[in-house]
Amino acid sequence: MKRLFRLSLVRRFFTSLRDEGARTALRKARNYTILRLRGHTPSVLAGDDGHGPVRKNETYLAGIWQTLAREDAFHVTQAPALLSKRRKIALIADLNLPQCRKYRVEQLAEFWRARDVDVEYAHYTDVPRCTAVLQEATHLMEYRLQTSPVTAMYRYEARRLRLPVLYDLDDPLFSVSAYETYENMKAVEPELKAHFVAEAPKYLEMMNGADILTVSTPGMAEHTRLLTARPVHMRRNFADRATLEAGRRAMASGRPDDGLFRVCFASGSRGHEVDFALIADQVSEFLSGADNRRLMILGHFDMELLPEELRACVEAHGFSTYEQYLSTLARADVAVMPLTNDIFNRCKSAVRVIDAAAAGVPSVVGTVGDLANMVTHEKTGFITDTSQGWLDALETLAGDAPSTAAMGQAARADLETRWSGTDAPHIIDPEIIRWVEG
Repeated sequence: MKRLFRLSLVRRFFTSLRDEGARTALRKARNYTILRLRGHTPSVLAGDDGHGPVRKNETYLAGIWQTLAREDAFHVTQAPALLSKRRKIALIADLNLPQCRKYRVEQLAEFWRARDVDVEYAHYTDVPRCTAVLQEATHLMEYRLQTSPVTAMYRYEARRLRLPVLYDLDDPLFSVSAYETYENMKAVEPELKAHFVAEAPKYLEMMNGADILTVSTPGMAEHTRLLTARPVHMRRNFADRATLEAGRRAMASGRPDDGLFRVCFASGSRGHEVDFALIADQVSEFLSGADNRRLMILGHFDMELLPEELRACVEAHGFSTYEQYLSTLARADVAVMPLTNDIFNRCKSAVRVIDAAAAGVPSVVGTVGDLANMVTHEKTGFITDTSQGWLDALETLAGDAPSTAAMGQAARADLETRWSGTDAPHIIDPEIIRWVEG
């Protein structure tokens, strides 16, 4: 919290208050706070006042490079991976967002370590650690990084060390068209959306400097290829050991024996009210069909945007830890996951299906994004592309509690056998394994 309230930022707030008025100053302060809490760190590589580079960080290796150059030891003639059979990945990442850290960093490290490939990961703002892990690495993987003086320094050192470079991303942060047409952006201020659009080229520049790219879904791969000539491969999010164990504990707590049938909608960030609006009428009609039906909303959601007739039937649970989230999710009978049909959502992964299945809960999904690829229709959940289909699925599930519970168990079993951290081609492109293991 100290970073949010530095003296220089307070001064900037009062300058804006004086020059632009209270409304604009408060809006800028709110946008800045949202960016920081979402993991976007506009000043983390900037000076103490938020402007200009931190010379100490971006020149951290300069003295070492100069010494090596003078001693005629700057250039590495052979790549480390060619000198021995060992493999060690340096993974430099944006670790600010918990879900991103879990699915694209921690579980990836678990995957490679299971294959006897060592992995050391570091937050990109930790310059000493990042430079240290590069020294013993045979490969560099970068996740969710923008071009900046510091990330350019890491990349330069990797090239000096002759490390092959992989860049990974799981949202189309590089795409102006994805942001401009993203329906969820209607829920944020225009200045915030403009910020995301302005940042897009910084991601694409990093991507185009890598040797290969990895993304999380087929839709993301298709869209990425529109803006880069680099090889694009897929590495899906999957259920790692921590997810399966947390889900097992959540299932063990059991569903409440209160006779209620709960439909869960989970929202990990602002804007998903737009997605829920796609099925609001169908959910309202379903809930009105019996007194024992409830809508459970987990995470971020503006209740004022719900139809009035729905509010009396809502159980709201705020954003919490992953463990508590799964524990609460396990109380539901079914999870619903509508997505508006836009470029951004067509790139979306099925992490919500993974979460629900881990807790033994079947999912009802649409056909946008990768969600339907992780659901077997009428066995582990329902897939629908019509408004009526959402209502029919809910009525079917509510009408046969034993079959619904069995469907949740089937979803859990499918997660363990098909969607865990294996090297199957539908989880990870074999080319990525060959790139690391040679």
